[in-house]
Amino acid sequence: MSDPMPAGFFGHGSPMNTLDHNRYTDAWRAFGDTIGNPRAVLVVSAHWFTNATAVTAMARPRTIHDFYGFPEELFAFDYPAPGAPEVAELVADTVKPRWVGRDRDSWGLDHGTWSVLTHMFPDADVPAVQLSINAVQALGYHLDIGARLAPLLDEGVVIIGSGNVVHNLHRIAWDRPDGAFDWNQRFDDAATNQLLHAPEDVLKLLEHPDYELAVPTPDHLIPLLYFAGVAAASGSRPEGLAHGYTYGSLSMTCYTTGAAPRTAAPHSSSEPQPRPDAAPPEQTNI
Repeated sequence: MSDPMPAGFFGHGSPMNTLDHNRYTDAWRAFGDTIGNPRAVLVVSAHWFTNATAVTAMARPRTIHDFYGFPEELFAFDYPAPGAPEVAELVADTVKPRWVGRDRDSWGLDHGTWSVLTHMFPDADVPAVQLSINAVQALGYHLDIGARLAPLLDEGVVIIGSGNVVHNLHRIAWDRPDGAFDWNQRFDDAATNQLLHAPEDVLKLLEHPDYELAVPTPDHLIPLLYFAGVAAASGSRPEGLAHGYTYGSLSMTCYTTGAAPRTAAPHSSSEPQPRPDAAPPEQTNI
């Protein structure tokens, strides 16, 4: 029997990471290099935040440019990975009795997915499937779905959560491209401690005194809950892949299970990412 596929959670940060090469994208590529020949990759992205649980089930998912105020080069980017309708069916069957709808023509791959996958699988030759975040469900629901998805690792499916542990666009500090506010550091450290030692209890983070500042909306944290559920149910403890911050109020921390490429330690990037000055933070959708 083949070894189970790994799982990961990636702080995806700005869509500009699609085009940039930095220590985070290097870590994503290194993680991809540890993976042999996966059947598919299933991604839970912060940017498919809707009123139902659904999985993309089309043969050719489109590349969705779900953001504003970035260079034209980013809007022209295409990630032509094939879909995997049969994996979508497997996802729906695996989480029963939870219900998962099949999206055959509505969504596709948003930037929370392709900004990471273009580094993990740069040839776009691994079939990609996205699972939506059901915005009307309590947080425990997402942790449970993550646990139910764990058997997919034994079916050759890599499972990825793409969001940010800390994501507060209203507190962006453009003059701190590699820095973090103290509340960002405290919450990110607490999340790391929780994930590495007891991922099944990840919802204890809601009690953290910095939770409201670090997580003003749940969309970017919820992919972490899926990853925690997968880790707990598979019995594979998470390990750190990369650790750091950007613009004061975002955490770029990444975790994996089942693969252990060299952890990227914090240091200053060679150059800051371009500022999307044409749009206020709430319209940049990072």
